[in-house]
Amino acid sequence: MGSLIFLGVLAAIAVWGVGMYNRLVRLRNGSEGAWSDVDVQLKRRWDLIPNLVETVKGYAQHESQTFEEVTKARARAMDAGDAASKSEAEGALSRVLGNLFAVAEAYPELRANENFLSLQGELTKIEEAIQNARRYYNAIVRDLNTACEEFPSNVVAGVTGFVKKDYFELDTEAERSAPQVSFS
Repeated sequence: MGSLIFLGVLAAIAVWGVGMYNRLVRLRNGSEGAWSDVDVQLKRRWDLIPNLVETVKGYAQHESQTFEEVTKARARAMDAGDAASKSEAEGALSRVLGNLFAVAEAYPELRANENFLSLQGELTKIEEAIQNARRYYNAIVRDLNTACEEFPSNVVAGVTGFVKKDYFELDTEAERSAPQVSFS
């Protein structure tokens, strides 16, 4: 009778362990899928930036330093790998995009250009999509990190090699908001 109880307890622990492991796998896969969504939105942003620069360049040709900074920041953002380095690179890109829009403010004919207005609207939509994708990614990572730290799931996480992931965060308050793209 005692061995039956022992086997029952052992089976319950095994079922619990498998369930906890499966939950950790779902969270890890969810975080990887969410990161992929962030990457897709960032790529849309990166693809839009050259068109935006070329449009502004047509009106403000003597602002070459600003254009170079945008191009370099875009390249650094595209080359960044993990969430921490990508967060830092995206923050720098947001800052130089702000400089590009500051340059554009000095050219009223540019602000009235239909192509520029279209690109401006598209960038605003992309920035919102990035913010939503980042928020979702961070929520999934929060759940994974919590599961990796809470007892008793931390035991399963430690034994099976699950580790915490980095959040996709921005460094400064200015970087936390989308660049201002209004030219009214």
